[in-house]
Amino acid sequence: MDGRYAEAEAEARAVAEARSVLRLDSYAPLALSVAALATCAQGRHAEALAAYDELLPVFGRTFGAEHPQTLKLRSDRAQTLVRLDRYAECEAECAAVARIADRGAGSLMPLTAGAARNGLIFALNKQGRHEEAEALARETLAAHPAPNRLTLVLRLGLTRALNGQGRHEEALAEAERAEALRRKTPDNLSRTETGAVELAFANALLGLGRTAEARTRAMAAHGACRAAFGPDHHRTIEARALLDRIDGT
Repeated sequence: MDGRYAEAEAEARAVAEARSVLRLDSYAPLALSVAALATCAQGRHAEALAAYDELLPVFGRTFGAEHPQTLKLRSDRAQTLVRLDRYAECEAECAAVARIADRGAGSLMPLTAGAARNGLIFALNKQGRHEEAEALARETLAAHPAPNRLTLVLRLGLTRALNGQGRHEEALAEAERAEALRRKTPDNLSRTETGAVELAFANALLGLGRTAEARTRAMAAHGACRAAFGPDHHRTIEARALLDRIDGT
């Protein structure tokens, strides 16, 4: 939560190693799932996916196929797939997790379903299915009205969908709502979205022909993402590509 991903990865692996000698221990796989999250946050997406693939059967045996921890792992894995351009697989897995969470009981299930739908929105946008992404983003926002990190990422998904349809004025207004929400969200809860609001603004501004403003926002996004996640993270790469696109116009 403090953005110290390399330290988090090392500590989680140390916990897993220390617990590995214990039979049927649930903390070791949980620690490895934290390590996978930290690995992904550093831009090592393929490595994170391999870790999730190894953990999935372990979580199924340890917690059960429809336990919130197993569903969260599946959702995290699915959203790693999209970082590797495996959009259709991400779409199918996020939809499956959301369906299971919808029929589950307990306080964690609505959040699990919302997170999975956020991954689904991202996958739809990446496949150019922006109208579907918009409809799902609005539906999910209506189900999660409380201002929090989930609301923030859903608004960012909606902004991306509107930009994808060429509705840049609406996208700019939505980006402003996302920025206002980010300002109200504690840094430790919004750190994983570093640079995302600036990218949303940059795309909307570029679509409106406000190139200089778009470049300023894209530069801010790139610098923030590189500092927070490193050069290989998907958002750092996206910001760099947008800057190259702006400079090529």
